[in-house]
Amino acid sequence: MSSPNSMVNRWTRFQNRIHARLSRRHKSATAFVTAPEPRTVGSFARGRQLVAGNLLFAGYLVESKETGLWDVKSPSSAFDDERHGFVWLDDLAAVGDGPARKQAQQWVVGWIAAHERGAGAGWTPELTGRRVIRWINHALFLLRGVDPEQSDAFFRSLAQQTWFLSKRWHAAAPGLPRFEALTGLIYAGLALEGLEEMAEPAVKALTRECASQIDEQGGLPTRNPEELLEVFTLLIWAEAALHEAGRGAPQAHHAAVRRIAPTLRALRHADGGLARFHGGGRGLEGRLDHALAASGVKPSISDGLAMGYVRLSGARTSVIVDASPPPRGAASYNAHASTLAFELTSGRRPLIVNCGSGGSFGTEWRRAGRATPSHSTLCLDGYSSGRLSEPEKGNGREALVDGPTHVPLEREETGAVHRFQGGHDGYAKVFGLTHARTLDLAHDGRTLSGEDMLLAMDDAAKRRFDRAMDATMLSGLGYDVRFHLHPEVDAAIDLGGSAVSMALKSGEIWVFRHDGTAKLALEPSVYLEKGRLKPRAAQQIILSGRAMDYATRIRWSLSKAQDTAIAIRDLHRDDLSFEET
Repeated sequence: MSSPNSMVNRWTRFQNRIHARLSRRHKSATAFVTAPEPRTVGSFARGRQLVAGNLLFAGYLVESKETGLWDVKSPSSAFDDERHGFVWLDDLAAVGDGPARKQAQQWVVGWIAAHERGAGAGWTPELTGRRVIRWINHALFLLRGVDPEQSDAFFRSLAQQTWFLSKRWHAAAPGLPRFEALTGLIYAGLALEGLEEMAEPAVKALTRECASQIDEQGGLPTRNPEELLEVFTLLIWAEAALHEAGRGAPQAHHAAVRRIAPTLRALRHADGGLARFHGGGRGLEGRLDHALAASGVKPSISDGLAMGYVRLSGARTSVIVDASPPPRGAASYNAHASTLAFELTSGRRPLIVNCGSGGSFGTEWRRAGRATPSHSTLCLDGYSSGRLSEPEKGNGREALVDGPTHVPLEREETGAVHRFQGGHDGYAKVFGLTHARTLDLAHDGRTLSGEDMLLAMDDAAKRRFDRAMDATMLSGLGYDVRFHLHPEVDAAIDLGGSAVSMALKSGEIWVFRHDGTAKLALEPSVYLEKGRLKPRAAQQIILSGRAMDYATRIRWSLSKAQDTAIAIRDLHRDDLSFEET
């Protein structure tokens, strides 16, 4: 028997197909109200690769020097999503020369020819919104030098897609997909002559989404920092489009922008990249700074939680900690078992990281990336602090379940350090142990001292721990405290096996030490980075031991070597090879 979710998914796809076909009956737009201004930022390196016929979408590389983009057999649904979303148009526009324009024009004309009748994977509200935004942003780039027939086809297709959005935006999932659909509808309604009546309902709907989806902390239910940046960027674009049309954004819309801006600033590391939690990456280079500048929201200091994260900062060192329960329900399909994990960046160089999403490398890598061992925190007896549900029929989505529900925390500022103290009960149900973590970052950013504890907090917890000990024949519960290193960190065991030395490309040297209660090891790890063909090899520091009592304590520290200068000019340029694009 089909599950209710799979039946809903089939009905949604059917309705999308019907409305995509009906869109052909809608009248064509004739022109733009005003000349569109491009707001999206692309990658010059990726644009050059596209011109050369190298299609790198969703972790798959397809060479297509002779074959049109729409004739390429798709290796995955994620590949299809990327090509139908037209974000690659930003990259071709970043190149901006004749060959790049010719390629972009051919691929847009090819999409219209192949898909304007309502066929193909691109007719979903979120992909249509994403595509419409790019077509309008880069309209001057796309229409330069084309014949009247191609120009008419371009405007006719835009009008069809706008009508489709007006009928199907509500079918997009709440969160980023719906924000994309509504922003695309607002963009088109305000930009295209004759479609103005479609903008007003979308403005009201976007206002309602701002109120329901953006919480008081300026965060999303998914707690995905990169997704928050995408939503923030869409709201900025919609606000700018409304302003250029001679009308301001509604108060709830502007209030959401003002709530999100300080949260994104708190989630930004010292190098400008976002913390990588709950399926999010570091964000497209320059996107965060550009969006914050365009928002006009002045920087402010907040000592509270930012979408469930805590940020510690000393000089040019930043530490960001996942300090809240993981997302639940529908918001948890990309959630990670990362409670109390942290990342550390020094200047322009990430040092301690989480492995990342892994979604572009297939199902198994995606599952591995969501597990606790893929994060810089403590893992007990090989278990994650949360589990994945059975895949849903029809879409294969896996929710995160049985995660921590109680995550107390305290922050304290002393004369010497910024202190974070937190705990979670993700292991209490099975093992009777609570994981508590203390992090002290020196004000000068040169030392991060940590303490991890496993505690049986009450009599009931002690009984569960005793049962777990009996199951191991009193040999103890194994634990691993992991510190995943960025791939560009050069690490080696030092001081006779009691420490690890880590060299950054900036020239800084960091040293990891511990109190000797656990076994120290330096082992292989991976860095799961969007836009790459395969996971990057990395290393991880592991402190291993066994919990034998109701209280276990592990102390460690990360500190700059004494001969590392207070300020270093980081002149090393990052490699811009194709593999890194």
